[in-house]
Amino acid sequence: MKRILVFSGCLFLAGCAEPAKEPGTASTLPPQVQPESQAEEVFVDVTEEAGIEFVHFHGGTGERYMMETVGSGAGFFDYDNDGDIDIYLVQSGPLPGLSDDQTFGNQLYRNNGDGTFTDVTMEAGVGDRSYGMGCAFGDYDNDGWVDIFVTNFGPNRLYHNEGNGRFTDRTAAANLGDPGWGTSAAFADYDGDGDLDLYLVNYGEMTMENNVRCGPADFSQYCGPQAYEGTPDILYRNEGNGIFRDVTAEAGMTQQTAYLIGTGLGVVWTDYDDDGDPDLYVANDQAANFLYRNRGDGTFEDVSILSGAAYNEEGVAEAGMGLDAGDFDNDGDFDLFLTHLSFETNTLYRNTGQGTFEDQTYGAKLGTPSVLYLGFGTNFFDYDNDGHLDIFIANGHVMDNVHLTKPVLSYEEKDQLFRNLGNGDFEDRSALSGAYFRTARVGRGAAFGDYDGDGDVDILVTNSNQPAVLLRNEVGTRNHWVALDLRGVKGNRDAIGARVKVKAGDLILIEEVRSATSYLSQNDLRLFFGLGDRDRVDEVEIRWPNGFVQILPGEKITVDGFNRILEPRESPSLALWRKN
Repeated sequence: MKRILVFSGCLFLAGCAEPAKEPGTASTLPPQVQPESQAEEVFVDVTEEAGIEFVHFHGGTGERYMMETVGSGAGFFDYDNDGDIDIYLVQSGPLPGLSDDQTFGNQLYRNNGDGTFTDVTMEAGVGDRSYGMGCAFGDYDNDGWVDIFVTNFGPNRLYHNEGNGRFTDRTAAANLGDPGWGTSAAFADYDGDGDLDLYLVNYGEMTMENNVRCGPADFSQYCGPQAYEGTPDILYRNEGNGIFRDVTAEAGMTQQTAYLIGTGLGVVWTDYDDDGDPDLYVANDQAANFLYRNRGDGTFEDVSILSGAAYNEEGVAEAGMGLDAGDFDNDGDFDLFLTHLSFETNTLYRNTGQGTFEDQTYGAKLGTPSVLYLGFGTNFFDYDNDGHLDIFIANGHVMDNVHLTKPVLSYEEKDQLFRNLGNGDFEDRSALSGAYFRTARVGRGAAFGDYDGDGDVDILVTNSNQPAVLLRNEVGTRNHWVALDLRGVKGNRDAIGARVKVKAGDLILIEEVRSATSYLSQNDLRLFFGLGDRDRVDEVEIRWPNGFVQILPGEKITVDGFNRILEPRESPSLALWRKN
């Protein structure tokens, strides 16, 4: 939300012509274009049959409190260690101090293993009734059970997984109850000591008392972030004893200069320079994005400007909402994708492999289709398992009356699906991908994972003041695939930060195990690789968070199946357990 909210500013259609692609930047694999006659139901809404009954409530009163419009997130994770992923949905609810209604809270749904879910919120004890924003999952104490961190407008919440189906609130004991406006958060072992640390993204110094309304008296609007002071983010170091310590300053993330006081909404840990430790990228709202390079000694270097990832190619700070990292061009390094405000474009940053990024938005044909949309949740994922990462975007404006001043825009918007053609270009397949993409909603969070265990990636979307939607993937199993479930032994138990390379003939794919990404949301921790028509893998290379590189020959990997791989204690020969 950068230029989101005050429309008296400069709004323009940036670069609506598609410039020629730079030579040598695209994959050499041939495109696989589907003719329009092959339109089909690519994703099907299965929310009702799956038993998901979550409806987001933003608590709006007409006073235009800014947090009303940003929505909430969701996530996939296996809280009960039964091998299938469960669902957690974050609720906003009545605005703080304006209502005593206690009927709204976060919800946990247990996967029954048959395509349906059961609401277990009460028995699990995770129905936080704060004004919720986002969630992140990670086994912070390495006891083998994934824990939950919830960001709020107000004090955040940490739920410790007790391993018996219940969680305990450990917020105060862990020192994680920051009282500000937390948005996204993500776990990673940034210092390589074997336990998960936490980065908290904060938005702005807005309170219920200092709310500002913008626009004329008879036509009020939500104000943009420029109406409030930015709030510094926080890096928490896990001390290994159940306590987190704020190390933001000593790690070199002091954010003391004007451009470093961000209004953050999205975050991702990714090893963009392939040096073995996780770097950090933050999407800010109407401020330069942050890119912190991990020096490997417990400190970070701010390379936001020098890397080319702070602004778009015109040198403009855009309205950063959601983001993800992925190797869209299969060249062996992680690129970045960010969603933005309407009248901007979403932005694709191609990793040059030299420590810098190039804005490849129009070159990849992602510019013009995004100009009239406002994107939030997003992800690189291979929905058709053809070996190329595609992109999904949950869209929805932040102004419920935007059509009155900008007739070409609307509050409810259709979500978008872009297919990677394998030659550096993306094709907008939204209109050809089924009924779901023909209905407009107020999209916000989006989480990605294989809830039904069939080998293709499904999607969970949250919508502001509307029901959440669970989408089942109908096409991914037509191609071959490999799923890897990595488990740490010496390092963090979720293997967050592990980097994987899969080789299958002429196809080489890379991926990382990551905590939260997208927008206020977290994906399935398992990794999925589409193989196209290749029915075997030649080799899998895993660089574990501690730096140990494990190489598994193809005959030890089940194609079209799930492979659980344990971090070796000493001998790699003891590291593999397979599940067909």
